[in-house]
Amino acid sequence: VQLQASGGGWVQPGGSLRLSCVTSGFTLDYYVIAWFRQAPGKERERVSCIRGTDNSAYYADSVKGRFTISRDNAKNTVYLQMNGLTPEDTAIYYCVTSYRDTTIRGQGTLVTVSS
Repeated sequence: VQLQASGGGWVQPGGSLRLSCVTSGFTLDYYVIAWFRQAPGKERERVSCIRGTDNSAYYADSVKGRFTISRDNAKNTVYLQMNGLTPEDTAIYYCVTSYRDTTIRGQGTLVTVSS
């Protein structure tokens, strides 16, 4: 079971990025996938998550209205579309799932928002 995040990079304030989390080793349809972020000196934050059974989504207040989570089960991929980025969004982003009572976390992808 693996998760691999990608799509990070540098963007100016107000810009957009789309992160991808490619999964393998399990059937994505049945699992919740979450995006977390960790910024230097700050606590880890759950940014968003999406449920496999009905695609219901959760967003942290800090990103609501700016970020959109989606999934493509055929591609075993979960996306995080990030619009209206601000310097406060600068962090390492990574995707997480719980598989058979074990937390599986992929390597992170760095998002830097600055002018």
